[in-house]
Amino acid sequence: MGSVERSGRVSPLAVIGWSGLAVLLVVAFLSALAALNQSIYGASNFVERYLEEIANDEITLAATTPGVALDAEQLAALGLPGDVSTAMLRSGVISSGPEDIRITDDVTHDDGTHTVTASYRLGDTITDTAFEIEPIAPLYGVLNRWAFSISPIAIIDVTAAHYPIFTVGDLQLDTRAHKTGDDLAAFTQTAPYLAIAPAVYSFSYDDVLLTAQDVVTVAAPGSRTAVTVDSQPTPSFVERVQRQLDQYLDQCAAQQVLQPTGCPFGEVVDDRVISAPTWSISTYPVVTLIAGATAFDMPPTEGVAHLSVEVQSLFDGDVSQLERDSTFLVSLSATIQPDGSIAVQLK
Repeated sequence: MGSVERSGRVSPLAVIGWSGLAVLLVVAFLSALAALNQSIYGASNFVERYLEEIANDEITLAATTPGVALDAEQLAALGLPGDVSTAMLRSGVISSGPEDIRITDDVTHDDGTHTVTASYRLGDTITDTAFEIEPIAPLYGVLNRWAFSISPIAIIDVTAAHYPIFTVGDLQLDTRAHKTGDDLAAFTQTAPYLAIAPAVYSFSYDDVLLTAQDVVTVAAPGSRTAVTVDSQPTPSFVERVQRQLDQYLDQCAAQQVLQPTGCPFGEVVDDRVISAPTWSISTYPVVTLIAGATAFDMPPTEGVAHLSVEVQSLFDGDVSQLERDSTFLVSLSATIQPDGSIAVQLK
């Protein structure tokens, strides 16, 4: 039998077939890439993902979104110190985030930037916000990446009136954290805080001695808002001050003299005193406290002390028992010390 010869040449039809397949694969890849860049890696999805992270209380992720953090130059332009507090950029702080999020518009500009408009409900209000987005170095050189060209971060200036500590969410903060010198002693403190936005925040304070009503504020993207946490004495605070005042007056009453030393009451008797004067407090001044410039103050408040003493008339020598009420006024200031005690200063 004769041998069969095989040709090493590839037929033109095969070349055309494989080339066509390769072209189809490239086209499919490019189409898939374009679809990814329009959807998962699109500008609209970038904004939607940021808002959803806030809604899910994933604040750390939202805060690390490109374009959210402010650099030193941006902080300075906003009049903020370089060490401005970022303590609120964590989970458990916001009261609520955006809900019912929808992207309503995505406008592409000639320079490649986008204006993405999102609609969402924050609290009881439906809001539309336009976010400015810019492209940054692509992922693996082919997948779009984005950044906020204008940071959506908010600034909240918190005034802690009459006590430096306040609560936001489950976080307790001290407005003196970055202060030194005389600023530490101020009765009312103010400090700026960076806050993720959009979100709702609830500020308050409550402990044994002081309490402040909840203050709810909405932080809109790029906004600067002010909040005052107004701490006021609790009944326990007033009770402790009352106890100290009563003890002080009792010590005054224990002095068996007509003019007790360092005390708000005393009497002058024209007759000869022939027994040790005895004092008692008939009416203790009722403590009321209002916030002053440097402390909680009690305005001048009336009390009554009673004097009992035996006297002899200089006119005819008669001996009698003198019983006399002595009305007096007392005022004071009260401050909370670092150890939690209350310092009372009489005025």
